[in-house]
Amino acid sequence: MDVSPRSLTPVLAPSATGSDPAGEPVGARPPRGSRGARVRGLLLAAVVLGALGFVVLRGLGNATLFFYNADEALAQRQELGRDRIRLQGNVLDGTIERSNGLANFVVSFAGADVDVAHQGEIPQLFQPGIPVVLEGRWEGNVFASDRMLVKHSEVYVEQNADRVGDYEPANTSVEP
Repeated sequence: MDVSPRSLTPVLAPSATGSDPAGEPVGARPPRGSRGARVRGLLLAAVVLGALGFVVLRGLGNATLFFYNADEALAQRQELGRDRIRLQGNVLDGTIERSNGLANFVVSFAGADVDVAHQGEIPQLFQPGIPVVLEGRWEGNVFASDRMLVKHSEVYVEQNADRVGDYEPANTSVEP
């Protein structure tokens, strides 16, 4: 039996004209999918990428909200401009004035005092001498905040046992 070498190159059947208008042999290009399917695929990819971009930027926006002590924020007030930041300090005694959902007071840290105009929810624990973290921006020489977080220590539990009730805290000791 005589076995001759065979070519593995595909051979296209000739058509009536043998080539398309561009001069390429008919069948040399892969068959095209429908144009509508390609457009839908591109639109779907654009929507998915847009949604992912939104989620990432939204998440990073909160993560990049810089935290400053009152003395640092005051020293960098010009550089910060109207950027949104977090400001931390202790509420000074005798400075709290409340009216119609607004609270004006002064926070202090490392000898620097910052006037604050807070509009928004005021936590129940808010009082003079308590450390607060405020979110907002500089408006002239006043820090305008719209979110307030109040810090408290274990002293709160001792002084307010009636509010805590039978709550048993988890073991929070940290080993060095």
